Amino acid sequence: MTRGAFDPLRTLRTLARHDVRYVVIGGVGARLHGSPSVTNDTDVCYRRSPENIERLAAALRQLHAELRGGDRSVPFQLDAKTLAAGDHVTFNTDAGNLDILGTPAGVEGFDALEREAKVFTIDGLAVPVASIDDLISMKRAAGRPKDLIEVEVLGALRDEIARRP
Repeated sequence: MTRGAFDPLRTLRTLARHDVRYVVIGGVGARLHGSPSVTNDTDVCYRRSPENIERLAAALRQLHAELRGGDRSVPFQLDAKTLAAGDHVTFNTDAGNLDILGTPAGVEGFDALEREAKVFTIDGLAVPVASIDDLISMKRAAGRPKDLIEVEVLGALRDEIARRP
């Protein structure tokens, strides 16, 4: 359940203010490329260097991030050490649901995603977004019915973009 109003731009601005290296993936990434599909969370792949994880932890604290879907009776320390111990974490934040992934399935990881990313400028903010091909690979690897539908949507979108003059 989302705690804050879904505001992906607020999330991305917070990450940028903290100099977090990230690439937008998932539904928001697909939307930025032109997919009509709707999402209710922001997914990012983040660089897993110690310095970047420190900056990511600070950004998450500013967003008042709390674990989503976990046992609330188990204490969770939002710091770099805890983030470094995992890879994928889902949060409720003041800006809506946020999923952070260090190494998403279907791709080689952050460096490969960043190398192929397309940068979109949104309200003055430069936002690195996974390529359509990488989004397709991640959706295919996830394998859920909704992801396989998005594979078809993104494939058609890629073909349409290739036909443009």
